[in-house]
Amino acid sequence: QVQLVESGGGLVQAGGSLRLSCAASGRTTSRYAMGWFRQAPGKEREFVAATTNWSAASTSYADSVKGRFTISRDNAKNTVYLQMDTLKPEDTAVYYCALRLGNLVRYEATMYEFWGQGTQVTVSS
Repeated sequence: QVQLVESGGGLVQAGGSLRLSCAASGRTTSRYAMGWFRQAPGKEREFVAATTNWSAASTSYADSVKGRFTISRDNAKNTVYLQMDTLKPEDTAVYYCALRLGNLVRYEATMYEFWGQGTQVTVSS
């Protein structure tokens, strides 16, 4: 079973930064597409960012975070990161790391087979 463990969430003021980490075990994540999703209370889980397998090295971002968030991999650590800069109150949500058994980016949460437990990000104004 693939296990994904997110960390790095917390409380920050608007304009601040956080870096989320997603450490994987059970598989080498470089072979698969990895995504970040978030869910705020009362809202649907939404796509944030994703990256294809390491060799393709393609990234995708939701319009709401483009230019502020960056997804990256450290294959040696089998870890995927989400660097979040210029945070806004509307970024407040539980952030989830996800893996799909494929190498193409998908925007639908249902296309990802493995999920972490989530980490809370709260941005105060």
